[in-house]
Amino acid sequence: MRADGGAFLAYHEPGIVSILTLISFFVFLAVAETAAERVLGAGLLGHMVVGLVYGAPIANILAPEWQDAFLALGYLGLILIIFEGGLTIRLDLLAQNLVLAVLTALVGVLTPIALSFALLYAGFGYGAIEAFIVGTALCSTSLGTTFVVINNASKAVDFSQTRIGTVLISAAILDDVCGLVLVSVIQQLRGLSAGGGASTNLGWIIGRPILASSLLSLLTPLAVKFVLGPAFRRLVKAGRVRQRFQHPANMSLTVLLLSAFLAVAAYAGASVLLGAFLAGTVVSSLPGRPADARHDSAGDAALGRPPAFAETFGKYVGDVQRYVLQPLFFASIGFAIPFLELWTGEAVWKGVVFAVLMVCGKLVVGLCVPLWDLVAVRQPPTGPAEKMAGACRRRVLAASWAPGALLGTAMVARGEIGLLIIQIGLNDTPVLSRSAFVVGVWAILLNTIVGPVAVGFLVARVGLRVAENPRWGTQARRQHGVEMQSGGESQGRNGQARGSREEIPG
Repeated sequence: MRADGGAFLAYHEPGIVSILTLISFFVFLAVAETAAERVLGAGLLGHMVVGLVYGAPIANILAPEWQDAFLALGYLGLILIIFEGGLTIRLDLLAQNLVLAVLTALVGVLTPIALSFALLYAGFGYGAIEAFIVGTALCSTSLGTTFVVINNASKAVDFSQTRIGTVLISAAILDDVCGLVLVSVIQQLRGLSAGGGASTNLGWIIGRPILASSLLSLLTPLAVKFVLGPAFRRLVKAGRVRQRFQHPANMSLTVLLLSAFLAVAAYAGASVLLGAFLAGTVVSSLPGRPADARHDSAGDAALGRPPAFAETFGKYVGDVQRYVLQPLFFASIGFAIPFLELWTGEAVWKGVVFAVLMVCGKLVVGLCVPLWDLVAVRQPPTGPAEKMAGACRRRVLAASWAPGALLGTAMVARGEIGLLIIQIGLNDTPVLSRSAFVVGVWAILLNTIVGPVAVGFLVARVGLRVAENPRWGTQARRQHGVEMQSGGESQGRNGQARGSREEIPG
């Protein structure tokens, strides 16, 4: 807006109604999160409810331009959520259980898509592409819900240090990465409606995001090992910039790498959210003190040791992300839920039936645990120890059902990623009907409610048994070739043992 012919925005004091509306919006976001966390174990549901009420679906209290602004800020919050997931993931444990995590993630992705085709396409008569889009939305796993529920369900056990917890987090991340790759495919489906050469370019429309995402995922570790890692070591050793400026230097490098990966992913045709996750893994892979190591900030500064990147992220961004951007993201999802359309008779019964099927589609992921034990614990073909080995094998298989049930139920919640994918399918493509969209939204919402409740129930009853399981419970870690039990006196939920990465000399 121009004032008196000048190129500047004329400043006007906001009215008291606008000020009180914004205050009430943020207050209710906090109150609703606390209530939903205590009742359902998923605070994000409270944010969505507030978004429903204040946004266009119900009362439309917020002005449209405010809703657009909160949508943009909320998407920035989503980028930071996924970046933090890549920043804090235990890459060493992921590497140790990579094969199992990949197999588990594949089951968690392919089964919901297959069941979606079976019910929506063959049963309800929706189109094949519609079934694919809805199945893609339901193949995701709410990583934020998974972290919150697992961490809050038990005060005595740190499930991030268990093998089943590592497989769960890794599979959930891989599920979301697969979903984000498929999002790029879905976004390119708009080219099918352009006519002309669309059919000729169909292979490139579908292949470009897959190729871009695959190359980014494969080339990023190589770039860290052979380019970024050595360059970072030389930079620190030569100029000591990071030791002198500590957190500001860490934050500057974090912003630079995150922005670079977002731009590369966007221009290459992949999802910017995949770029955010890869940026987090790159930052966490840079040499330095691990994020989960005990530390003394004053001592580290005196010795010239740089702080961990995760510590810097928490210091500068953590509170803003946790209390402002993250609630705005979940509230912005509530802005876009067609609340009134959910309550037609056809939408309710189809949505509930589809939701039950999608719960089963994630519960079967838990079968990977006993099947993995069935293959891993082999019975010797001959010899006097055959009967004893058979009994041992049966005990191992019997003990694997509790970890398997926990894995399956923890993957049920779809949450923010599922709603994001199905919203993209509706808004960015011409092929998803509102009827199929509403059925998918029903399934996502019901799964996001049922999943955390079921996990809390299981952890309360078998959590300690899972943690003490020798195969799936608390895992020993290796440091300089020596096994160290991660549940010893030097550890706790808030102070874990140091990782195996070496510190940069001061």
